[in-house]
Amino acid sequence: MDKKTISGDGTPIAYRRTGRGPAVILVSGAMSTGATVAPLAPFLEDRFSVVVYDRRGRGESGDTRPYAVAREVEDLAALIEAVGGQAALYGISSGGALVLRAAASGLPVRAAAVYEVPFAVYEGGAEERAEYTERLTEALAEGRRGDAVELFLRATGLAEAMIQGARRSPMWPGMETLAPSLAYDDAVMGDGLVPEELLASVPVPVLSIAGDASPDWMRRAARAVTDHVPQGVYRELAGQTHMVDPHELGPVLAEFFSTAAPTGGD
Repeated sequence: MDKKTISGDGTPIAYRRTGRGPAVILVSGAMSTGATVAPLAPFLEDRFSVVVYDRRGRGESGDTRPYAVAREVEDLAALIEAVGGQAALYGISSGGALVLRAAASGLPVRAAAVYEVPFAVYEGGAEERAEYTERLTEALAEGRRGDAVELFLRATGLAEAMIQGARRSPMWPGMETLAPSLAYDDAVMGDGLVPEELLASVPVPVLSIAGDASPDWMRRAARAVTDHVPQGVYRELAGQTHMVDPHELGPVLAEFFSTAAPTGGD
């Protein structure tokens, strides 16, 4: 990241801006930094000014306690102001939930796109999310960062052998560094259920995307977003899972933002 803006509570937020045109801000999900969504930039930057940033508590951005979801919305407000006063937003997974909250909050957002926001649309989902929150909070309070990461990976459905393999890998220390931010994504997701009232208040066009190779509940969660926003479009990407290929997703985002948030100017 080569630039920083200061959020409302004084937290420095690191970002990089490439391309030319109206701003599109890319928002990462849990256990990730801006580098995770950066591969989408080449598919957008011939039409848009693409902004990749590290969410608070990650990468080169700062952090200020206590955490509140509203502070992350303020981070986006500071970024939007820094790059011209208006932007379209894209977010993946829990980053998509943050995008939807930001769009509903009244920020100067032209359009929003989200990929597989993991709302708990399956039976027992609310109870499962409540148990995850309780166990995550306990692990982080006791300083058991590795256990917090394991808990998250199990919640994503990763096989136990793969989790233990990850724990022995060189990438594990970096994952433990990011562990406290798992509580932030958990807060962004709320109770995990579809926030119908919030979605109904989103005043801009929304594209909700899922991979057709993802679990059925995840595709239903993506459709639920468009069921409740006033201006929603649902799309599935052939052969894609939650680990979506930027080559498949990037052109879809470029097309949507060009239509819903037309290019023009710097």
